[in-house]
Amino acid sequence: MGIQNSKHKGLEELYVKGKTKHIGARYHANIRRILDHLAAMTDLRDAEGVKDFHELKGDRKGTYSMHATGNYCVTFKWNGHDAYDLDFEDYH
Repeated sequence: MGIQNSKHKGLEELYVKGKTKHIGARYHANIRRILDHLAAMTDLRDAEGVKDFHELKGDRKGTYSMHATGNYCVTFKWNGHDAYDLDFEDYH
């Protein structure tokens, strides 16, 4: 149960150190809530109803998203126990 890795340097710093210069400070609190939720999840169903959680479509199938702010989302994959390949992106 937890987070294995992050593709986005800012997400990793925010999760480990509680701050980062790679993501605007105004987004930190919201993203921290998402990261804390992902770290505590034991099942992918635990994400249902949280921050517009949904699976992406097409060639991104198997990647999941939670809205952080505006068009920016925390995206991740799920291996059955942990979130991995986290990213902070505007995939729209």
